[in-house]
Amino acid sequence: MKIITNTILLLSAALPVSPIRAMVQEPADTTSTVELSGVEVTTKGPSTRKLRGSVTNTDVISSAELLRAACCNLGESFTTNPSVDVSYSDAATGARQIKLLGLSGTYVQMLTENIPNFRGSALPFGLGYVPGPWLQSIQVSKGASSVKNGYESITGQINIELKKPQADQQLAVNAYSDINGKAEINADGNLRLNRRLSTSLLLHGENTFASHDHNGDGFIDMPKLRQVTAMNRWAWMGSDYVFQAGVKYLDEQRRSGQDSKHSHPSGNEELYKIGIDTRRWEGFTKNAYIFDHENDGNVALILSGSYNDFSSFYGHKVYDTDQTNVYSSLMFERKWDENHALSTGLSFNYDNYRQQMRLTHDTSVTPDKSRDIESVVGAYAQYTFNIGTRLLLMGGLRYDYSSLWGSMVTPRFHARWNPGEFLTVHASAGRGMRTPHVMAENNFLLASGRRIIINPNIGMEDATNAGIGAGSTFYIANKPLTVSAEYYYTRFAHQLIADLDSDPHAVTFKDLEGRSFSHTCQIELSYPLLPDFSLTAAYRLTSVKTDYGNGLTNKPLTSRNKGLVSVSYAPCMGLWQFDVTASFIGSGRMPAPYRTESGAMSWAERYHPYAQLNAQITRNFRHWSVYIGGENLTAYRQKRPIIGAEDPWGTDFDATMVYAPLHGAIIYAGFRYTFTKY
Repeated sequence: MKIITNTILLLSAALPVSPIRAMVQEPADTTSTVELSGVEVTTKGPSTRKLRGSVTNTDVISSAELLRAACCNLGESFTTNPSVDVSYSDAATGARQIKLLGLSGTYVQMLTENIPNFRGSALPFGLGYVPGPWLQSIQVSKGASSVKNGYESITGQINIELKKPQADQQLAVNAYSDINGKAEINADGNLRLNRRLSTSLLLHGENTFASHDHNGDGFIDMPKLRQVTAMNRWAWMGSDYVFQAGVKYLDEQRRSGQDSKHSHPSGNEELYKIGIDTRRWEGFTKNAYIFDHENDGNVALILSGSYNDFSSFYGHKVYDTDQTNVYSSLMFERKWDENHALSTGLSFNYDNYRQQMRLTHDTSVTPDKSRDIESVVGAYAQYTFNIGTRLLLMGGLRYDYSSLWGSMVTPRFHARWNPGEFLTVHASAGRGMRTPHVMAENNFLLASGRRIIINPNIGMEDATNAGIGAGSTFYIANKPLTVSAEYYYTRFAHQLIADLDSDPHAVTFKDLEGRSFSHTCQIELSYPLLPDFSLTAAYRLTSVKTDYGNGLTNKPLTSRNKGLVSVSYAPCMGLWQFDVTASFIGSGRMPAPYRTESGAMSWAERYHPYAQLNAQITRNFRHWSVYIGGENLTAYRQKRPIIGAEDPWGTDFDATMVYAPLHGAIIYAGFRYTFTKY
């Protein structure tokens, strides 16, 4: 192969992080040619992309996209994604919640490498259980998902892929610190023991060394957090047999509430404290036997288990739970020819919750103890029909039997049509169901003086989701302009609702008695304005309505509009990178307020729109990169996130009326080191 020497030198300079690994003998004449035995070139593609070849509507967030922000954990990894919203559940615990298609994260099925994860008691804080530097990629699938992973997905699936032990042998270190006293360090490395067997070790530690009360309400703005996480993985990559296994341990402590340095209680009044301790074990194995390489024929067995030990106190209120989960899945897949493929399987899921709770500050009340056990066995079949490159159809059907609810049938259907070279149309429809666990999934509501009323005989949630979308690529000035638009509709037949309106001093959990639905429309475009400059812009319109007992009304704390503009500029052949993301959040309805003794309203009936700005500058070296950035650089934050902070033991206290950021501008800095052995 003959390549002009100037071209070789240009490519070598253009790829400082992944240089061309080839021996080049420089000639005397720069216009002459040289014979090479081989050249490996690494090109830069889009860091976020839609899977155009997939029948589902899936966005892939790559590791390159995650480097555009600090991404300390999974909850901070959606900064530049217009589809997924991440916000704080309350102003005291630091719990974060996902919203997809306008609905809360309880309706999103969370997967770790296609294994269901972070369910029940792990849901409120699970976004902080996955360190960002461990992530290889994130797949966000909207709407009805595949029946392979169960019946629980309603608005979509979020699947995270962690770094693999069988990848190129590598050592990576990442350290981070911000002006609020938070520091963390991550390290991971993998080792190839032989050509088939590999192992890896991933470590994470973080601590908050200072507390702040910038708004002067006596409560620290963000909880003091200490977390240690470790994971060990193994992989055997044979020609016909593939095996993977891993074990993970997490130890986390959160402390929040009134701080003696900032609070001035009268007399001997006790400070209001919040504490949350979590110890979590996870383990999994994946086994696959490939019996027909030509037709992708394989049989796979997945086994996983987790133990989540969660204990918390909110003043004198108590909620503790031990959750044990066991999951297994046996799958068979094979193509019959270029047009037909079949996937079938059996699954088993076991959940055991042991709970202890006291929902009052009266310490003379003995905590209630309860135990919830559910076993579900299921079977599914999924058929895929492919007509060339134009039409792809996939239909799936599940049957599951629950020890609590009996028989469940879950149908799902997907279609992808390519009427032309530059246009893709996709559609989906399906049913999803889930078992609600009221306090395990909503214990953050204890950070208020509201009475918690749980109606008996709460049923299983059941919803139908349907969506349609299209994506196209046009070339303007020889550069691709990518445009996509989509619409999704979700309707609930049965739903657990949290009624915050009927009584402003109580929250009532009950079954839906009327209608509940959501409409979501989104349009997104991306365009490389310059060779090193890319632009992404998106707008989303959301309408979520629920009948809480007095007719349909907009769901509280849900914004109707959202806009996002994200730009990335990487000059000097990638040695520098500048990233800026601006988000525009529309107004929304607050839960029904009440009048205080002075006659004023406890809070406004609606919250105002606001904007956020995040930015980061990165300098890349061969093995190193250093970065400095800022979050919420507009410094907009909710002025009074905690209602009744002057008397947290009273009935007016409420830290759950959160709609905006809780902190001002945060400046951070860090470094990354990566060494890869080829």
